[in-house]
Amino acid sequence: MEALFAALEGTALAQLLRSSRWGYAGVNAAHIFGVALLVGAVVPLNLRLLGVWRAVPRETVVRVLAPVAAGGLALALLTGPLLFSVRAREYSGVEFLQLKLAFIAIAVLSTLALCRTHGFLLRDAPRARLAGHAALSMVCWPGALVCGRLIAFAGD
Repeated sequence: MEALFAALEGTALAQLLRSSRWGYAGVNAAHIFGVALLVGAVVPLNLRLLGVWRAVPRETVVRVLAPVAAGGLALALLTGPLLFSVRAREYSGVEFLQLKLAFIAIAVLSTLALCRTHGFLLRDAPRARLAGHAALSMVCWPGALVCGRLIAFAGD
């Protein structure tokens, strides 16, 4: 794996990001914006799945917030590997990054399983299943956010 990470650090894009303050800053800002969209949409969506704002139809909340969350996730997934490539060998050993990736995998797989079983709008999903998913999601996404921030403080 060390050779793979070294090769990743040696790519032209990684070298460009390492040498360009504004290039790296732009990718970093895009990553933070993606995470903000994701967590900012997921938290109220999960609160609705947990029973808050019952007067607002669940389908309406899902229609509005799920695409925002998906867009944020896509942006974060595009920019995260670019940030990783700058110091891949160092970051690969950071436990906060490993935990962040585990949180992301669990949250994404849980959401995909829920949508596969009950459809995108979750029309026929039992309340208990929605609450369980929302509780798991409320741990995973903020957990990933916190771990991502702690990466900057690890290792030194």
